[in-house]
Amino acid sequence: MDALEIARWQFGITTVYHFMMVPLTIGLGLVVAVMQTIWHRTGNPEYLRMTKFWGKLFLINFIMGVATGIVQEFQFGMAWSEYSRFVGDVFGAPLALEALLAFFVESTFLGLWIFGWKQLKPQIHLACLWVAVVGSMFSAYFIIVANSWMQHPVGVEMVDGRPVMTDAWAVFTNNTALVAVPHTLFGALAVAGGFLLGIAWYHLWRRRRDGIDTVGPDGTVIPGAAPHIPGRDRTDHSVWIRSLRIGAVVAMISFAGTAVTGDIQGKLMFEQQPMKMAAAEAACHDGTGFSVLSIGNLGSQNCDDIVAVVEVPGILSFLAKGDFSTEVPGVNTLLPQYQEKYGTHLPDNPIYGERAGQEIEYLPVMEVTYWGFRMMIGFGALAALAALVALWLTLKGTVPQSRWLMRLAVFGILAPFGANAAGWIFTEMGRQPFVVAPNPDPNGIDQVFMFTAAAVSPGVSAGELLGSLITLTVVYAVLLVVEVKLLVKFIRGGVASAMPELNHAPVDENEDATSRDDGRGGTTHADDVLAFAY
Repeated sequence: MDALEIARWQFGITTVYHFMMVPLTIGLGLVVAVMQTIWHRTGNPEYLRMTKFWGKLFLINFIMGVATGIVQEFQFGMAWSEYSRFVGDVFGAPLALEALLAFFVESTFLGLWIFGWKQLKPQIHLACLWVAVVGSMFSAYFIIVANSWMQHPVGVEMVDGRPVMTDAWAVFTNNTALVAVPHTLFGALAVAGGFLLGIAWYHLWRRRRDGIDTVGPDGTVIPGAAPHIPGRDRTDHSVWIRSLRIGAVVAMISFAGTAVTGDIQGKLMFEQQPMKMAAAEAACHDGTGFSVLSIGNLGSQNCDDIVAVVEVPGILSFLAKGDFSTEVPGVNTLLPQYQEKYGTHLPDNPIYGERAGQEIEYLPVMEVTYWGFRMMIGFGALAALAALVALWLTLKGTVPQSRWLMRLAVFGILAPFGANAAGWIFTEMGRQPFVVAPNPDPNGIDQVFMFTAAAVSPGVSAGELLGSLITLTVVYAVLLVVEVKLLVKFIRGGVASAMPELNHAPVDENEDATSRDDGRGGTTHADDVLAFAY
């Protein structure tokens, strides 16, 4: 057993799992805030129902994100103590701001939003949600600032072998971070858009299956009502068709945003981490062509084993430099450059443990970088195409009766999640063998870098790491079951699951549904704040 590899697996599993909650929290929170704003300005009951239903799902995901995120920073000290010592002077500021400012603001105002439906003035209540949503974006910004410094270290000088921050402004305005932040936010909105589209499609399909909604001779929907089922009225139809179309529009806009910011990221990657760019294309030799499909021996790190089957000339040059003719250096050109600058073997230093003196493998695992890059783009494009098709299929106000289309729409929720996960896996594994990548800018800080082999905690054994890996994986699996069951329960329950007052809905639409005679001389308050919170 190798302690370093186990530590990397542990960090990878827990981080990717946690990040599945992050984009949905950020994207869905923004969408819910917009919905409540529209309700506040118009008084349209459809948007109140949308706010409470999607807000309920947002809260479930937020709480699970908090539970799974706590482990992340603890891992720095448990499994990566040498890394923590190395980056501590730089990471202290952004991580402290994330925890003490952004997260506290986010959680505090979200609590006020949860429990303030009747206790706060409507304007103040709405403002609480917006502050929480903006707080979540700042939380993402501070985390990405720290991660971007690992990709492109700036604003420091080396003192006794450790980077010491000398320019906080440079760290917080790192060009890598300034591009990664909007790219991440657009990715989060893509997740939210797909989430709305898939769930709304399911409910519209259920209304047709149950005979509540029908279609006229021209195919236009005729919304109906099921008085015996709470919440299944004509307003319910409007909730789902609006949610679906909002989700589709958000998905398409966010894909365009991720494409533009991703293109800028690609050009920065060519400048800052040229080996990652070459590995993403499985480009062994200098050239301009983008590989649509390359094949090679599985597990081989010999670049000469790879053969480009389908290649489009000029596209790689455009991704790297914005033109169609610049030759992009391949792996065989870059390897000697890396070896000359950073050495051919790990230093003979106790910090590297058994790996001291081993040959450095500068080429990342190309199966991961090559396919991760394509899965990121492919899943994102698939989600945007599905959104476009959904808009076209729902022009008449409802969805087709096909069960298979409904299942595709529901499973399509996973596509933007897959794009986000694949993008982060590519970003992090493409940086190897560095945990802090060197800054190749001639005017930059070239000596600031750290090999991953030097980052693991020297006092933690492989057995201890394996034990924590198994434990955390099992705990996270249980939490996954809990979250999925909660989400499925409230999704199937529809709007009534987030608005218990609809279970006491009056027959007369002009009657107040929030307080009714309970038949025992008292009054029920079906919209009690705890009903929404829990």
